[in-house]
Amino acid sequence: MLRRRRATRSACLVVWAGCLCLALVSRSAGPPAFNGDRAFDDLNRLVSFGPRPAGSPALAQARQWIEGELKGTGAQVEEDSFVAGTPIGPISMTNLIAKFPGSRRETVIVAGHYDTKRFDNFRFVGANDGGSSAALLLELARVLNGQKHALNYWLVFFDGEEAVRTQWEGTDNTYGSRHLVEKLSASGELSRIEALILVDMIGDAQLRIPRDAYSTPWLLALVFKTAQRLGYSRSFTDSQGAEQDDHIPFVNAGVSALDLIAPEYGPNGSYWHTAQDTVEHCSSQSLTIVGRVVAASLVELDKSKH
Repeated sequence: MLRRRRATRSACLVVWAGCLCLALVSRSAGPPAFNGDRAFDDLNRLVSFGPRPAGSPALAQARQWIEGELKGTGAQVEEDSFVAGTPIGPISMTNLIAKFPGSRRETVIVAGHYDTKRFDNFRFVGANDGGSSAALLLELARVLNGQKHALNYWLVFFDGEEAVRTQWEGTDNTYGSRHLVEKLSASGELSRIEALILVDMIGDAQLRIPRDAYSTPWLLALVFKTAQRLGYSRSFTDSQGAEQDDHIPFVNAGVSALDLIAPEYGPNGSYWHTAQDTVEHCSSQSLTIVGRVVAASLVELDKSKH
């Protein structure tokens, strides 16, 4: 009997030690898997289509390729097509929406734009401004593939973020995000949107993301706290910014929204909207950092719904 008790006690100790090891592994688990190198390959592929302004054949080709990649992740892919009235006339535009259903009604959107600004006097391939956000969303779709989660996740590729004319003025911008807000409002689905995390210009090799003043405070705090926990405080800084971007239509509609953008691209912002916005000035490490922070933030948001 004594020998049996000792054996039982030893077995309990083994089980206890195993549970402790699992707890320690869970507690010390690293950031979510996000393959920045693969995202950078996607960035190169997008740039290979050339300039991709709204309504252009190159953007249509890029969209077809993106759709194929998304369908390979098991996402439910929808085209949200519309005709935008612009200063140069009507332009056909299409938002892409990749849906990953959860067990609850609430939805979190991660979004970015995939168009590039229209320039006639030089070749603008928009590696960072347009390419990086689309590349991050593609890799995030692969991360979400097969995951179980309470929230519905939508990855939205906005068309028509860029102004058609040179200056960002009035309603000559954010065509895709404004259209989607109007569409969701009309259908009653806007009330389902718990939060929107927008990524824009996040491929910069010298990544510095400030705290956007137009973003919703609780969501801003959650994401930046997550970045700090993962050790990325150097890239997610304490400096302040205020950017007009695709999150604004959602903020104005009462949806909690956040803009993750590194606006100082190049020395004194010299690469922004110039021929210098190329893959050579972007980094797979920057895509990895932002991708891990966004993926981990989704986990935090999902925990609150279990």
